[in-house]
Amino acid sequence: METQDSFQNRVNLEPLSQGIQTVRETIGKVIVGQKKTVDLLLVAALADGHVLLEGVPGIAKTLMSKLLAKSLSSGFSRIQFTPDLMPSDILGTSVYNMKTSEFEFKKGPVFANIILIDEINRAPAKTQAALFEVMEERQVTVEGKTWPMESPYLVLATQNPIEQEGTYRLPEAQLDRFLFKVVMDYPNLEEEVSILENHLQWKGDPLDDVQPVLTAEQIASFRKLIREILVEQNLLKYIADIIGQTRKDPSLYLGASPRASIALLNSSRAYAALQGRDFVTPEDIKFLAVPVLQHRILLTPERELEGVTVAETIQQLVNKVEVPR
Repeated sequence: METQDSFQNRVNLEPLSQGIQTVRETIGKVIVGQKKTVDLLLVAALADGHVLLEGVPGIAKTLMSKLLAKSLSSGFSRIQFTPDLMPSDILGTSVYNMKTSEFEFKKGPVFANIILIDEINRAPAKTQAALFEVMEERQVTVEGKTWPMESPYLVLATQNPIEQEGTYRLPEAQLDRFLFKVVMDYPNLEEEVSILENHLQWKGDPLDDVQPVLTAEQIASFRKLIREILVEQNLLKYIADIIGQTRKDPSLYLGASPRASIALLNSSRAYAALQGRDFVTPEDIKFLAVPVLQHRILLTPERELEGVTVAETIQQLVNKVEVPR
């Protein structure tokens, strides 16, 4: 069996570590705290996955997404979801050109590299369904013609869990297309004081001072490195055992799909790279189990009435599975 030293020498992660640290520092100049959320967003970017950010209003969900987009040198688009939004408003539509006497396809705002969807649960089901293809296959099919998306392609969606009026529950098929669901918490006392201090110092929009750090080419090269991260056979079984537990636990109405297994595998490799390792550990998998699974499983009504949370249930399931050594 190889030693840890030989593992470290197998893949050169220095360029990735330097680039990611610069992005962290860039975001940290504006956002106080939320280090776990920042790391999960970076993992998603490296693992080619989408992120659903959930939290009460005013805790910088949208600002966090804008900062990540501005830190990466790529096209950015923002879509404010509303109850009257139509699928053509986001995908695009054919417009008749009087000069050429032909219909031309005018691309919608989903044609960018990083898409921020604000308040994703404000739009009705038909608009939600319009995202299915582009989120999973990175392409849009309109009137029989397919338009591929440029890489990287990352959807960052925010939702407010408090308000129910004027919102629509996201379909399970769409939730399953998100790599992570990240629940953002309130800052602690020290962080709140730092937020106020920063606010006093800002003379204008803090985003104006944020410069791109990573290019699309660098992200593509980092993703190739991620595919070289070692995952031992016993860890593959560990992931499968965790996912299997969600399908047979009596407190769950809906278990996780094989897409969840792949999501946990891909994200654990990216997270290991963020830690400067070219091999995955059981701790990586345990850390990512909640953000990967909490939007993919459903509690039974009885468990919900007992006040049990999805995150607590996932932790209990993970603790049941024997950790490989």
